[in-house]
Amino acid sequence: MRRFERKQNIFRNKDALGESYQPDQIEERDEEIDEYMHALQPIVDGWEPNNIFLYGNTGVGKTAVTDYLLDRLQDDVADYDDVDLSVIPLNCKTLNSSYQVAVELVNKLRPAGGEISSTGYPQQTVFKKLYRELEAVGGTILIVLDEIDSIGDRDELLYELPRARANNNLDSAKAGVIGISNDFKFREQLDPRVQDTLCERELQFPPYDAPELENILESRAEIAIAEGAVEQGVLNFCAALAARDSGSARQALDLVRLAGEIAENREADLIKRDHVEAARSRLEQERVEEGMRELTTHGRLALLAVISKAAKEETPCRTREIYEEYVMLCDSSGTDSLAQRSVHNHLSDLRMLGILSACENRSGSRGNYYSYELDVPFTSAIEAMSDVLRLDSEIETIREIASMNNVA
Repeated sequence: MRRFERKQNIFRNKDALGESYQPDQIEERDEEIDEYMHALQPIVDGWEPNNIFLYGNTGVGKTAVTDYLLDRLQDDVADYDDVDLSVIPLNCKTLNSSYQVAVELVNKLRPAGGEISSTGYPQQTVFKKLYRELEAVGGTILIVLDEIDSIGDRDELLYELPRARANNNLDSAKAGVIGISNDFKFREQLDPRVQDTLCERELQFPPYDAPELENILESRAEIAIAEGAVEQGVLNFCAALAARDSGSARQALDLVRLAGEIAENREADLIKRDHVEAARSRLEQERVEEGMRELTTHGRLALLAVISKAAKEETPCRTREIYEEYVMLCDSSGTDSLAQRSVHNHLSDLRMLGILSACENRSGSRGNYYSYELDVPFTSAIEAMSDVLRLDSEIETIREIASMNNVA
C-alpha cells in the first residue's frame, strides 16, 4: 500500500503561487512599469545606464517588476549590435557592508576556484579587483542590489560604483546600479553624495489596495487552482486581509496557497473561508516565530512585556510603561535588566520586524514619544513566547489575565 499519493483536487499548478514564479504579465503595476522603462531607455539607445533606486514595502512588486523588465530588456537589446548588456543580480540580505557586497560581486564574476577570501584585503583593493572583473565583462553592466538597505551606513561602494567611469576606474565598461529597498528611510540615511548618484532615478512602489490584490489573485488562481475549487468570495477575503495588513501581494498569495494546502489535508474539494482563517493564523504564528529567531533574550522579554500589557488591555502604551513591566519580568527570570534606552531600541527592532506597531504622539514642548502595541494576534504572540522563553508561570498568568479580559 502506498504511503504517498498525489493530491490534485485543489491545485492545478501550485508553483504559480510561489515566490519564484514569474508570470507572463505583471498585474496592477502599469504606471511603475512605464516609469521604469523610461529609466532603462538609455541602455537601448546605447548610452550609459541610469542609476535607479526602488523602494516600497515587502511584496509590492519591486523585485518581480525588475526581473520581468530586465528579462525583456536583455531579449530586446540583442537586436542591436552596439549594445552588449550583462545583468548581475545580488541579494544583500546577509551582507552588512560595502566590503562584503564587493567581495560577493567579485566572486560572482570569477570562475569557480578563482574566488577571493571574504576577509584580509583592504577595502580599496577589493574595489579594484571588482573594477577589473567588470572591465573584463565589458559592454553595459547592470548591477542589481536587492535588499540594499542591509548595507546600512557603510555605503562607500554605492558612492564609488556609479562614478566608476567618471573616476577612470572603468574604461570601456558602462556600469549602472539598481538598488532595491524595503526601507523607506534608507535613502535619508545615505551620504548626500550617494543620494545624488544612486538615486538618479527613483521609483516608489506603493502598497496594493484590496481590488488590486483581488485582480492579482484571480489572475494567478486561473493558473494555480483547479476549476471550481475556490468558494465564491474567498479570493476577495484573502485580498482584504492582505490589504488591511501590509498591501503585500506575497502575503495574499501565501494565504491562498496555505489555505489550499489546509483544504487538501482536510480532504475538502473547495477552499473555504475557514481554511483561509486557519492559514492566516498559521502564517502569523510563523511570522512571529521567524522574528523571534532574530531577537536576544532581552528583545524577547521586551516583547513579553508588551504582550502582558495587551492582556491587561493597556495598549497602546509608552516605552516607560513597557519598561516597568519588562523590569518585573527580568526579576522573575533572574535576568539583569537593561537601561530604558536599550529596551527602546529593542522595541524599535520589533517594530521593524512587523511584530509591533507604533504611533507617534506629539506633545508640544515636552517632545514626541511613541506608543506601542502588538501588530500580530495576541494568541500567535503568546504561543511563540511560550516556545522560546522558560517563564511558564509568568506566561500562564498572562494567559489567565487575557482570558478574563476576553483578549484573543
